Amino acid sequence: MTVNKGLKSVVESSPNFSNQALENAINEIKNVDKDDGYLWIKSAFDMDTAIHDNTVLTTTQKNDALETLYNAQPHLQIGRYLNDVIRHTDTILDGSIIPGDSTITGTPEDQGQGTFLELLQSVQTIQNTIPDLYGVPASEKNRDVNDHFGSINNKFLETEDSSAPVFTRLKQTLELIDTNSRRISALATATAAVRFSNNALVTFLNSLVADSTDFQTSLDNAVNTAAGNMANLHNRIAALPGDRTISSGSNQATILTAIREEIENQRLLEISNLSGIRTYLDSLTDNTAYATLAEDTELRKLMSRVAQNTSWQTYFNDYEKNLDFLNPKYDTTTDSDKASIIEQILREKGLPDVLDHIDIVAVSNKAIKNNRINTAGFAKLTEEQIIKKCCEQLSIRTDGTVYNQSERLLNNLNAHDRQVIADAIDFNEDSNTLS
Repeated sequence: MTVNKGLKSVVESSPNFSNQALENAINEIKNVDKDDGYLWIKSAFDMDTAIHDNTVLTTTQKNDALETLYNAQPHLQIGRYLNDVIRHTDTILDGSIIPGDSTITGTPEDQGQGTFLELLQSVQTIQNTIPDLYGVPASEKNRDVNDHFGSINNKFLETEDSSAPVFTRLKQTLELIDTNSRRISALATATAAVRFSNNALVTFLNSLVADSTDFQTSLDNAVNTAAGNMANLHNRIAALPGDRTISSGSNQATILTAIREEIENQRLLEISNLSGIRTYLDSLTDNTAYATLAEDTELRKLMSRVAQNTSWQTYFNDYEKNLDFLNPKYDTTTDSDKASIIEQILREKGLPDVLDHIDIVAVSNKAIKNNRINTAGFAKLTEEQIIKKCCEQLSIRTDGTVYNQSERLLNNLNAHDRQVIADAIDFNEDSNTLS
């Protein structure tokens, strides 16, 4: 149902979706660096931006430089991995996370590129379809809303428990490093060296012009210097003990490593989920359609013959049997429900229909109707003989009088009546349980 209030005022405009809240949160982290020489954060952002935005470097040169820097100490390349989050969310909002076919002439839409609206609608469909197909919430398949959009849905800024959000922990850790850098000369020296080499690389990149030639050696030297200085900075940060009030970890380097992994794992999960969402959604909707087609007897036979997947073969071949097991009157939620339903069904069937074991005629007649009894040759037997034969077939003791035998047989038959209903309840539950 659509809420009409306020709708008229917005239908002629765009929601203007943005990742500005994310950028603001990252700017708060960046601003921990007061740009006075005691942190390297601002220079790391500047260096990453300078490489990505440079118009002279080839794609290969950019990737080589980024890889060298990132592989040095990934957890210290805060500008890189946070900028990656911003760039990633840009592709969500413009839909380019689902790329189009660049060989097709025309607009991105003509090329088949995705849109933010398509992503939203697809994720909504997934939220509704997974519970129907798997019997679990989408979150158990790593497919809830935040598994697709967490980075722009404040996942880095909020938690569902009392723990601090990852951006808060990152900011607090950097503030702690800043404080220590101002009192520990070795840490300050290591920080200054990284800041200097980062800024030197930015200056070098900004000096390149379109006709620059033979700068590869200078580029490599600048990149290697920036990467090399990271090792000493890592060692100095690793010497700082962890602060349990901020995050678990034996030292500040391990804390920064865990923080980067948490952020990066979220980004990679979103990329995986969203870039392939069309294929994933197609598989869900196709499987739903196949299950619906199985209601048609002839089509079900056809699909069972041509399906090569054994699970689908079993589903099609057992469909009618499992359908017969379904009976809403057998639906239960607890063991007490099951017991009460058994009593209800017994009453509806008029059971127990024989109450007195002394009535051996009634007992023998009830036994003959039991599907466990082979009645071959019974026509010539007396009731006493029938009762004994039935006891023998059901492995019931035959000692004592015929009335003793009749009592034991009747108890068995009545117990079997209950078990038949209990089995029907179990079959109904099994056929109605997603598996």
